[in-house]
Amino acid sequence: MESRVLSRATTIAHVRTPLRESKGNASSSFMSIKPIGGVSEGGNLIWGRQLRPSLLLEASYPVTARKEILRPVMSAASSPAEGSDSSGDEKVAPVGFFDKYPALVTGFFFFMWYFLNVIFNILNKKIYNYFPYPYFVSVIHLFVGVVYCLVSWAVGLPKRAPVDSNLLKLLIPVAVCHALGHVTSNVSFAAVAVSFTHTIKALEPFFNAAASQFILGQQIPLTLWLSLAPVVLGVSMASLTELSFNWVGFISAMISNISFTYRSLYSKKAMTDMDSTNIYAYISIIALIVCIPPAIIIEGPQLLKHGFSDGIAKVGLTKFISDLFWVGMFYHLYNQLATNTLERVAPLTHAVGNVLKRVFVIGFSIVIFGNKISTQTGIGTAIAIAGVATYSYIKAKMEEEKRKGKAA
Repeated sequence: MESRVLSRATTIAHVRTPLRESKGNASSSFMSIKPIGGVSEGGNLIWGRQLRPSLLLEASYPVTARKEILRPVMSAASSPAEGSDSSGDEKVAPVGFFDKYPALVTGFFFFMWYFLNVIFNILNKKIYNYFPYPYFVSVIHLFVGVVYCLVSWAVGLPKRAPVDSNLLKLLIPVAVCHALGHVTSNVSFAAVAVSFTHTIKALEPFFNAAASQFILGQQIPLTLWLSLAPVVLGVSMASLTELSFNWVGFISAMISNISFTYRSLYSKKAMTDMDSTNIYAYISIIALIVCIPPAIIIEGPQLLKHGFSDGIAKVGLTKFISDLFWVGMFYHLYNQLATNTLERVAPLTHAVGNVLKRVFVIGFSIVIFGNKISTQTGIGTAIAIAGVATYSYIKAKMEEEKRKGKAA
């Protein structure tokens, strides 16, 4: 830009010198003027004020030449898109597929979220059928996800966000609760049917409401408490007649609910401007570090003695390794897709989608594994899911109204 202005200024000076010399001292008067510096030096050529370049050019150059000389400056000032004509008219950028069909893209996000979640739950349960070591498998879930995050950072997709000690202090409680909830969920998956674990985990909204009321001191409306009554009733009905029921699976799922409730509470305190992808990556790294010691202590001796050998003998080394890799990949990707979907839709839509996801998982797990359920268990599960849907709808609606009130 500066070089263009200077080159035009030099041209003007050379053109006008002969004319000024014919008038005596006017030449020296003209050449002593200094505003022809760069823009940073105070030159005003680009604004056409002190030197009035348009007047100077009219005397010596035809119209076409004048336009040709001023074109670079005009182009720089108007900043049209590269390749545009000299008139400075901006070209409208073509609309991409994502911008043209946002509903299809959002639908694709939902589909992939459901698909990956169902595949994860099915593959996870198949692994436990021949390799019943949930602490070790939980470590593999997180380990594969952490490797995925490190590779993504290495190629700059996304760019790694810096983290300091203050942010780590906020993320550590979240990651610890995430680790505990993840491990206990897997202990439940290994002990009972997938459908039963997800039915118990439908109680998570009840624990969230209780924590908000009695720990945070937030007043929960009566309508929300009433919507949770069917959830408690449905889970109770399903538990009483569940054919795969055992206390390890039931208690582990309940601990998972409590852990994820506290994770939600700590997450509210750890609000940060960092993007969700980077936050989830750091949480996964910390959670992996938390999960490794109990896995070594609780399952380490059994794994070294006969766990690995038994699992490999049943399915072969290649399938054993590939199953662990893919279950970890599906776990990380479905969690990431859930976060990305939340960023694209309103909380109400996401809440309803989360309930439907649980219905899909329960339904597919029953079909794939051929789990026999009693009529009472089926009715109880349906009542619990309906209660969760009602609760999620009312809560999301209240949050939207609260947000609109603040905006107004």
